[in-house]
Amino acid sequence: MTFISEPSGATVTTPRKYACASTPCTLDVDRSDAFDATFTLPGYRPETVPVRTTVATRGAVGMAGNVLSGGLIGVGVDAYTGAALDHEPNPVVARLTPLGPARVPAPTRRRGPGPASPGA
Repeated sequence: MTFISEPSGATVTTPRKYACASTPCTLDVDRSDAFDATFTLPGYRPETVPVRTTVATRGAVGMAGNVLSGGLIGVGVDAYTGAALDHEPNPVVARLTPLGPARVPAPTRRRGPGPASPGA
């Protein structure tokens, strides 16, 4: 699986012990593992992206083939090993938000005489 952050250079950690020190990175992940990937980068809010498993289109076709050919054992093996699963999303992308308020430029001040006051 590929992990990408905007800006790049974030650390990725998961409760499943998958981790990388700096994005972009690629990790070998078991197909049956669902987890949350947390991206951290100094100066930015942490971002957590849920990664879930879904039945892959090719996995569903293979599973149907196992059933039609009487291979219920094959269906069980595919389900157990995760061969019929893919991760969603892949790649995992996090758009990190800077900490603190956005900087607004200071208002410009006019120089020179202002409007004449009434009665002056």
